[in-house]
Amino acid sequence: MILKTERLILRPWTESDAEECYRYAKDPRVGPIAGWPVHTDIENSRQIIREVLAVPETFAIVLKETGLPVGCVGLKLGESTELTEASDECELGYWLGVPYWGQGIMPEAAREMLRHAFEDCGMQKVWCAYYDGNERSKRVQEKCGFKYERTTDNVDVPLMHEKRRVHVNCLTRDAWAEKSAKRTED
Repeated sequence: MILKTERLILRPWTESDAEECYRYAKDPRVGPIAGWPVHTDIENSRQIIREVLAVPETFAIVLKETGLPVGCVGLKLGESTELTEASDECELGYWLGVPYWGQGIMPEAAREMLRHAFEDCGMQKVWCAYYDGNERSKRVQEKCGFKYERTTDNVDVPLMHEKRRVHVNCLTRDAWAEKSAKRTED
């Protein structure tokens, strides 16, 4: 499946994306704040694409202008999320290469994933979380209409071998539909 927005193509990851994935995932400002270690080389990125990113509902964020991936956005459904056990709820996750921060790319990609979750996948609620201190992720969630649900301390971050405070937000189908209708009117 391929999804499109004004500036972006959201498409499945392929191993041939390893070089571009590494270009952004090696930056220590990207992965660690999201709960995963920096990529160590192109082969490490290729392995992560194969084992982690090349799964259903996970997409490379590709700029239409260049045809190259600059980040990732996806939905965790069913047992792949720890935020919900409901079959009609899922979790949104994302990351973006530093050179593209502050350009509205992540909210644009996230909004399309929310549309996909609610319209194509029939979800009733989408959850999203961020670790304490990740203000950029918090801001994306606010822009997309997520509402605060809870904060939990001492949450295990297995890939980083540490515990952190996590803030959990959610967006219902009805709230999303209302926000989308308002955006269309503007």
